[in-house]
Amino acid sequence: MKDGRILTVGGEELRELIGAGTEVVELGGRLLIPGFQDAHIHAVMGGVELGQCDLTGTTDRDEYLRRVRDYATANPRAEWILGGGWSMESFENGIPDRRLLDSVVSDRPVYLLNRDHHAAWVNTVALERAGITASTPDPASGRIDREGDGTPVGALQEGAMELVEVPDMTASEKYEGLMRAQQLLLSLGITAWQDAMLAAANGYADVSDAYAKAVRDDTLIATVVGALWWDRDLGLEQVARLVERRAELTAGRLRCDTVKLMLDGIAENFTAAMTEPYRDACGHATANRGMSFIDPEALPRYVTELDKLGFQAHFHALGDRAVRDALNAVEAARSANGPSDTRPHLAHLQVVHPADVPRFAQLGATANMQPYWAAHEPQMDELTIPFLDPAAVNRQYPFGDLLQSGARLAGGSDWPVSTPDPLQGIHVAVNRALPDEGREPFLPEQRLDLATALEAYTAGSAYVNRRDDTGRLRPGFRADLVVLDRDLFVRPREEIGAAKVELTFVDGRRVYG
Repeated sequence: MKDGRILTVGGEELRELIGAGTEVVELGGRLLIPGFQDAHIHAVMGGVELGQCDLTGTTDRDEYLRRVRDYATANPRAEWILGGGWSMESFENGIPDRRLLDSVVSDRPVYLLNRDHHAAWVNTVALERAGITASTPDPASGRIDREGDGTPVGALQEGAMELVEVPDMTASEKYEGLMRAQQLLLSLGITAWQDAMLAAANGYADVSDAYAKAVRDDTLIATVVGALWWDRDLGLEQVARLVERRAELTAGRLRCDTVKLMLDGIAENFTAAMTEPYRDACGHATANRGMSFIDPEALPRYVTELDKLGFQAHFHALGDRAVRDALNAVEAARSANGPSDTRPHLAHLQVVHPADVPRFAQLGATANMQPYWAAHEPQMDELTIPFLDPAAVNRQYPFGDLLQSGARLAGGSDWPVSTPDPLQGIHVAVNRALPDEGREPFLPEQRLDLATALEAYTAGSAYVNRRDDTGRLRPGFRADLVVLDRDLFVRPREEIGAAKVELTFVDGRRVYG
């Protein structure tokens, strides 16, 4: 490679090109691949949370409380105790109680996001600060979990999280979070990513200034696509501002020509939008089919206008009704504007109706997978499967069906919701089981082969990120490269998750290892 690009690709014959100034990296049985790209991640958020009260890596309630107590003790001047990473499986019905937090911190508000970032666990002081009582109505886009008499129990779902006014992160906290995240992601071989929530609203933090500073200071090593947030409380009147933000933020290694539209919630708290109603604990159909955060009737108009202006649409679509709404919107844009290269993509895709599977290829919409979730674990087995329509249970994460239908696949993590390590996601995509769990594969007929899964995290995400000179080992392509500690193609597929990144290069420059 030279001047940041791959000169040629070959075998032993390339030794003839070695000159006095050539750096030679002997693979010795290791695997050289294109740099990974994450098509759906929240890098600043993940980096900030690494420095807060971190509850990840355990599901033990006592351990949660120990960590909260220790963090509060170590930060006596912190007005709020902020952090997250708790799992719904740790609590009965997935709902934590404020009194548990009160037992370790009763003098300051505590606000802890769950690992999915679709709910918050708060203590009594936080509820009191927000004025949330038994008489407080549920917001249209969320739910206050309650005791029998209506008293808030201490869990706030989706839009109800906005009722608590958590202090804004400072500019320095966000920038430090981005730098912390970048260091981690480069160590995992991720050379580019799409941050799924810049210029946010609806109670989420705007982290765009962290990227703007990194561009100004020339400290952004990776290439980043920023997905500008669609405010679900507004309509087409916000488009002019999105155009302005695209121009303001696109510079250097940052490009912001994508708009993120969050259509629904998650299945575990019954807010993912489904075509069939959720079941109750006895298996009976309820009246609840989840939530549509953006009006499905208006969505096609929004996406058509964005597409006309050259924006890429990036949908959060987890339930099959949300997936259908997103595809309907893409179809409307195609019909109104004709073919375009805006490359829309749908992220998460937990449940996809069979009738909609072939529409991805027909419409040129990429299936943006988060494969790490496609496995048996308590949140799936105890809080999801029992409450889905029986037909929907077997339609979860249908990566194999999407591939067979001709859909383009991309890979992402949604970190800090789950691990940012692409090798962990690829492991589950291939095995449909978590590494070292010993559980039965989850819908094994939807497995991907290794080459396909690896391509999703390289060329597939490069396509979504519109970085057409990356994602493959080809002459003239950018030398964004990764060396793994083993050749995955000659080792058992059960070992994929044990592989490690040893070297990472961006534009031919070693940035890790």
